[in-house]
This record gives sequence, C-alpha cells and structure tokens, in this order.
Amino acid sequence: MKAVTWHGKRDVRVEEVPDPAIKEPNDAVIRVTSTGICGSDLHLYEVLGPFMAEGDILGHEPIGVVEEVGPGIDNLKPGDRVVIPFNIACGHCHMCSMELYAQCETTQVREQGTGAALFGYTKLYGQVPGGQAQYLRVPEAQFGPVKVPEGPPDERFVYLSDVLPTAWQAVAWADVPEGGSVAVFGLGPIGQMCTRIAGYLGYRVIGVDGVTQRLEMARRHGIDVIDASEVPDVPGEIRQRTSGRGTDSVIDAVGMEAHGSPAAKVAQTLTGMLPSGVAAPLMTHAGVDRLAVLNQAIDAVRRGGVISVIGVYGGMTDPMPMLRMFDKGITMRMGQAHVRRWTGVLMPLVTDESDPLGVMDLATHRMPLEQAPMAYEMFQKKADGAVKILLQP
Repeated sequence: MKAVTWHGKRDVRVEEVPDPAIKEPNDAVIRVTSTGICGSDLHLYEVLGPFMAEGDILGHEPIGVVEEVGPGIDNLKPGDRVVIPFNIACGHCHMCSMELYAQCETTQVREQGTGAALFGYTKLYGQVPGGQAQYLRVPEAQFGPVKVPEGPPDERFVYLSDVLPTAWQAVAWADVPEGGSVAVFGLGPIGQMCTRIAGYLGYRVIGVDGVTQRLEMARRHGIDVIDASEVPDVPGEIRQRTSGRGTDSVIDAVGMEAHGSPAAKVAQTLTGMLPSGVAAPLMTHAGVDRLAVLNQAIDAVRRGGVISVIGVYGGMTDPMPMLRMFDKGITMRMGQAHVRRWTGVLMPLVTDESDPLGVMDLATHRMPLEQAPMAYEMFQKKADGAVKILLQP
C-alpha cells in the first residue's frame, strides 16, 4: 500500500509499505477513504524528530471502511463505515471507566512514562503506524471505531477522529459560566471549531490569530476576532472588550510552537539538529516550549478564570509565571482529548443537515495522498490559505 512516511525534519514521502494485517484478536483493518493533516503532525514535521524513526507512518485522523476484523470483534463487520479516534483505548480499564480514554491503562506506553498509545505519533506514544495511508490496522477495535451513516461525504464525519472531540473538550474544560466569555488563541482547525462550539453553546467568543484567511473564516461564523499581527497588546485589547477584566476563560489552541518566543525557538531548533540519541533525552528532561501564547492567555483571563490548554506542549523545564497565576487565582486544565467521551454528544450535531458547527466549512484543500509532501509544506507555511487539508488515498 501507499503511505505517508517520515524521513527527517520537513521530509515526508509517499512510499510503498507492507499492507497491515490482523495481529491480535481485537484488531480490525480499515480501508482509509479520507485522512486529515493535523496541526500536531506539524510538530513531527518540525520539532519532535528525535522521537521519530525513519519510515514511520504518519497520521491520526482517518475515516474509512472496515475490510477485516479479528476473531474477538463482534461489533464490526466488513463494509461498516467508521471513524477512528486518534487515541487507542480499550474501553474497560480503570482509566477508561472514568472516561479518561487518553490515559487508557491497557495501551499506556509505560516504557516512556506516557499515556495511551496514539496513531502515527512518535516513540513516546507507542510508534503505532498511522492513518495517512491506504489501509490502517486498528488495535482495540472492540471499542475505538465509531460507526457513521452511509451517504453523507467524509467531511461530515472525519473530524470526529480528533478535531471535534478535541475542540469540544477544550470548551468543556474552559468551564465558561452561563452567558460568559471565552477567548480562543489560535484559529487553526482546532481553534476554529472551539470558537464555533463556544458560540453554539451561547458564549461570547473572541478569536485571536495573525493569519488573514483564518480570521476571515472565523468571521464567516460570526466570531469577534483580533488580528494579532496588527494589535501589539492582545491581552490589553481583550480586557478593553470585556469591561477591563478579561474573558472568563481562555483556550490555548496553539501550543509549543507559538510565534513571539525567539529564544525558545532557537533552543528547539538547535536541539532538533542534534543526533536523536542525544536530542531525545535532552528534550524529555530539559526541553522548552515557545510560551508566548500561554503567557498571553494568563494575562488575558480574568481573575479567578480558567485556562484550557489544548495545544500540544512538550517541554520539561518551561518557566511559568507562578506569582501571576497564583495572584489571579487561575485554574488550568489540559491534556489529550478523550475522544470517545465526546462522540455521543457530537454525533447529532454532525448528522444535522443544518450543519450547526459548520463542519462542511473547514477543509480548505482536498488532495490525493500522493501530494502529501506538498500538503505538509503548504500547511506548515500557511500558504494558499490553508486552514485544514484532507488527503484522499
């Protein structure tokens, strides 16, 4: 089969690799019909190379059709149309019983001290072959795959793999009071959906980004925006729009590669240039993130407010402004999305013909799998108005 494989910093290729096969009784194999490139894939493309191996198959946002199931599977059959959550969870362990599926004890990568295994996402998370491929082996298929109706296009459902549950969790964990306000930093795919979900739930939303096309997309959905490329003091602008207090909540949908953190950017770049055997332990013990957005979030949230961090961070020695956080009485929640926790509430919204979350207005580019290297470069450079790219194997 053809698959998107990692070969180094900014070097992804489409190559012929062996077809996946059933290995365990609870496995399934699906034929992928659409698969997204995620913002967190760009961290592999740019920063997290020390945790990758040449030839790793990327991707964790697939939808497709079941081709084969293992002998332990009685909930799926060949021909079923399914979305595959990006985290691999068993559904029955202690953590899964608390709906903390991203911490599944059955698939936890204990040798790395990390949570549940993820598709296509580094040695830190199990080095499981990903979904930017023609076929995908799905472990723990007795729980993970989400059946979706036949008929509507893939775009109606593909975001249930990651984007929609991640955004819904980000808003839920922001704990916005009824009729309250929330600022969303970063209007990539996750941030766009955070703003739409928050608006759907009746909150006042302010979206922050510096890319024209992203700001225009948010405006199309009725979002009040701040152009960070033109406003030198974004937290000050947010306070000005909220009676001087700041928003009740802030969502950080940017993460470790925020603009405006020059020293940390140099440190990330230099670390990424080291041999993997040196860089990986350095990053896991002394790595730093680019914290410009997180610091702005701390500044922009009102006293006693909540910050929900859904952008991926990976640093171990990040300096945090603890005095300011303590003085303001800030609550902070963060972590990987527990995908299956939210798919039940999201399914009626994505099947609603009125499309209340605008899922049909997110993908800006649809490209064949063979053009994945071009798609990655385009997405990384935010070129040609790229907000969300879907690949079709």
